[in-house]
Amino acid sequence: MRFYYASLLLLGSSNAFAPQALITNTPARTAPIYASKPQNENTVIDTLEAVDATVKGALSGMALAAALWVAPATMAGPMTSNFPSIASGNNVIASSVASAKEMASGSGTRVNKDPESLLRYGLPIKNKEVRQLQKSIEDIRINVQSKRKAAALDDLKKAKGIITKQESKMTASCREPKVCSDILASMKDKMTPLESTLNDSKDYMNGSDQERTALDSSYNTQDQIQKELTTLQEQMIPAGYETPVPDDYADLPLLRGRATVEMTLKKADGETFNIEGKLYNEANMKMIIDGYTSPVTGGNFVDLVQKGFYDNMDVQRADGFVVQTGDPKGEADGYVGTPSKSIGAGKHGERLIPLETYLLGDKGPFYESTIEDEGRGGEATVLPFSSYGALGWAREEYEPNTGSSQFFWLLFDSDLTPAGKNLLDGRYPCFGYVVEGADFLRDVKETDIIVSAKVTEGLDRLVQPK
Repeated sequence: MRFYYASLLLLGSSNAFAPQALITNTPARTAPIYASKPQNENTVIDTLEAVDATVKGALSGMALAAALWVAPATMAGPMTSNFPSIASGNNVIASSVASAKEMASGSGTRVNKDPESLLRYGLPIKNKEVRQLQKSIEDIRINVQSKRKAAALDDLKKAKGIITKQESKMTASCREPKVCSDILASMKDKMTPLESTLNDSKDYMNGSDQERTALDSSYNTQDQIQKELTTLQEQMIPAGYETPVPDDYADLPLLRGRATVEMTLKKADGETFNIEGKLYNEANMKMIIDGYTSPVTGGNFVDLVQKGFYDNMDVQRADGFVVQTGDPKGEADGYVGTPSKSIGAGKHGERLIPLETYLLGDKGPFYESTIEDEGRGGEATVLPFSSYGALGWAREEYEPNTGSSQFFWLLFDSDLTPAGKNLLDGRYPCFGYVVEGADFLRDVKETDIIVSAKVTEGLDRLVQPK
């Protein structure tokens, strides 16, 4: 079953991620595109029926930009800005990292688009010193990318100072203080060659190969430090921590922590993926699935991956806004399995899961309602839809508990969807991010095939119903 071309993403109807079969009396690919006002105000932009998918995406993007310009009051925040990027090898690396306050609210001039940073901020830890260290380390990356070498060196100095002065306060939050102390020592050791390459880059002519080599080396060293930072923060999660889930959903698979899923896609016609002129026979993506913020949604997804549900399934929607899949062949709109007693089954026996939302500052997720239903519209979710390749769970437009197996990768530029300021956060669960291979999504098309999906780490954190 195919998905129709829904209303303009983020400013139109929330049915953009609903299965076609769950929306009635709507012809395929003929839904109108709306500006920022609701349908009943008659602000319909002409439909794009006769335009091919590529042009549709471009025109819809322009329509969105125009809507932002003519109706800024409908968007709850200022326009955001990008940082320039530098090339690293054959890839262009770009990300923006805001302060914890900006990132949480979606305010300010920068939006955090780095999936690994967002995952770090999503960890259930309480240690302000390590958050300060995180900001300094992540700001080094931003400044390396934009060639602000002096600023990067300043951030490096701050990070060193935090480790030196606040080590005892950070290790006190760790399950194993000695492990954290060793991690901090290793991070500090790597900061010496990082400082050296950053200083070298200052001595080279702007745009020279020598400068690029020095900055690439700085970027790679910073990346190693950043990965150790993640390990450090994971040590701060309290022993035995579990996100609270109501007993009503104990008969559904639950993910207690995080899992890694790797997917391989191929073209049905044997063609290659073209990413900025470089050809690949297959697309390989690595995703982190977050059970801290989405234990039910994440558990459902990891369970289906482990069952082989997505193997050899084709992509059913790829329109420049999202890539969506999970609709099996046949009359069912999702995975047919033993349903939850509290949620029930779909019309064809689909196992359904509740809408799951975890807002910043809460002690756990709430279920079966949107943030508007709860009177909390505009509040930020712990994991926002602000990264290219963010994973979201599809459901019927007006029914919160109709998700089964269909999910999407968000492709839209996060500059136009800041955390807490878009129509996705709090309406669809963001249950993880693509951390490697997200660029492949740019050339994923309908009928491309998921040849394999595997849980490569964290399967032991999947708890099956008793």
